Amino acid sequence: MSMPGEDSKRYQHFLRELTEHFEDRESRDEIESIGDRVKRIREIEGISLEELSTRTGFPVELLSQIENETISPQIGTIIKLAKSLKTVFGTLTAEEGEKTYSIVRQGERKVVSRPVAQKEHNYTYMSLASDVKNRHMESFIVRLEPETPGQELSIHDGEEFIFVIDGEMKAVLKEKVEILYTGDTIYYLSSIPHLVTSNRNEPTYILAVIYTGSD
Repeated sequence: MSMPGEDSKRYQHFLRELTEHFEDRESRDEIESIGDRVKRIREIEGISLEELSTRTGFPVELLSQIENETISPQIGTIIKLAKSLKTVFGTLTAEEGEKTYSIVRQGERKVVSRPVAQKEHNYTYMSLASDVKNRHMESFIVRLEPETPGQELSIHDGEEFIFVIDGEMKAVLKEKVEILYTGDTIYYLSSIPHLVTSNRNEPTYILAVIYTGSD
């Protein structure tokens, strides 16, 4: 049986390792290019930006910025794009595999998205569910940054569960604002306009599980 002080040391070590893992993976430029995959699949399917705009409801300008990596799409945006392109989330993040189960070791977590030229979405995430074929859930460790002016609420199919690993998270659910702290959880329907950010002047880490829907 471990002592309280030992548990605290383990937790601090875990947080330090988590922070270093994000920074180390980013410095090696291992981020996958979601924009390139959206463009490639769109062109293979013979879909114009205008048609994709009609399917998703996103402006052509936004879609062009995503493909050109001027901005980094939110997770909800990627889910909508995947459905509109008749593929799955993992294909757009280079993580659609052929396995019936997946194990991601501690040292094998891969950063798959980060803000680029603009930081309007304010998060970086690592997938914890790569290689599984035809999955309908996505799980991530996410590093949230503080909210910036002009951030839009996300809305898409599915459901979301969040566990706050460390820090203070601000969750905007339509007109409602909730503040969650380390150890708190929240579950909501993704059809509710929503936005999650760090509610402090430093990153907040969360575990997020998203059900993307069966269609």
